[in-house]
Amino acid sequence: MTECFVTGPMADPSLYGVVIGPVPARPAWLDGHRLATFAGGAVAHPVPGGEGVAGLVVTLDDSGRDRLEHVMHSLGGQGRQMTVRVGETERTLRLWCGAETGAPDWHPRAALTDALRATLPDILALHGTDPAAIARRLVPMLVRAASRLRAGMDPAPHSLRRAPSIGDVAVQARRQPYANFFAVEELDLSFRRFDGSMSPVVNRAAFISGDAVTLLPYDARRDRVLVIEQFRPGPHMRGDTNPWSLEAIAGRIDPGETPEAAGRREAMEEAGLTLGALLPVAGYYPSPAAKIEYLYSFVALCDLPDGAAGVFGVEGEAEDIRGHLIPFDRLMALVASGEVGNAPLILTALWLQRERTRLRGTVSPR
Repeated sequence: MTECFVTGPMADPSLYGVVIGPVPARPAWLDGHRLATFAGGAVAHPVPGGEGVAGLVVTLDDSGRDRLEHVMHSLGGQGRQMTVRVGETERTLRLWCGAETGAPDWHPRAALTDALRATLPDILALHGTDPAAIARRLVPMLVRAASRLRAGMDPAPHSLRRAPSIGDVAVQARRQPYANFFAVEELDLSFRRFDGSMSPVVNRAAFISGDAVTLLPYDARRDRVLVIEQFRPGPHMRGDTNPWSLEAIAGRIDPGETPEAAGRREAMEEAGLTLGALLPVAGYYPSPAAKIEYLYSFVALCDLPDGAAGVFGVEGEAEDIRGHLIPFDRLMALVASGEVGNAPLILTALWLQRERTRLRGTVSPR
């Protein structure tokens, strides 16, 4: 048996229980450390240079220690022997420290803890994979887990489609033949047929990304919108002669974010805009036969004066995003001509076409 020290979110029994089960645990204290963020604020670990952190000493068998080692290294921790205080005594135990002493302090957030808890089975399923490779993919994995949690809260209406029930899908095997920032996952599965029987076992694959948000800024008083333009690898790899795409502002929803918060963040990053009310257009799968991505689309009411468009993008991500300030009628002409060729912007433009008169009636002319 081995004793190890865990702290931060991993000191939550609902998290470490996923990894090592209901094992004996005692409160402990590590001097000279602080808790700091890792992976964009999603995972915490102790970093030298602080007053001290509270945690738990857990007692593990060899299998439990092996699983915990795999998870903690995948979360970016470095294993060390350190002295911790357990009650009135000092013990030298195994723990995991972060490498970046300049990382900001960690502040617990329930949504991030939920995303981490949902990610742990995915990390454990990759036991035997290089933990450093998992650490490099941790943020996309957390995004996927947060998307899974969001999907689980969907009421899943079924007034026309069949009502789901337990056992409708039976997964026999799961593989990830490709995993980088995005991933491809293969499943061998059977599903309930409309006659009530189960289908033969079939192989299906999906492109793994995560939930994202799109929004179209609209100035109802001036009757104009702001669209963005950027190079896209999808059209280029298809062979499109013009891989620059006219789009709505868009981005992934980070763990701990709501779709609305993600949209406001992306509007500042991609267009330098502060938004007013966000009006829901639709939530939908753009390509359910091949992708797990789910989109939340909005029209964003805001002020779009002359000069509001510019060139933006996140430094360090090679983003080169140009804004175009155009009248609403010009947007619909671009949709009609095919120059606007992506589904979220087309769908949002058609929604705005339907609602435009109502929205314009809510503002007074200057």
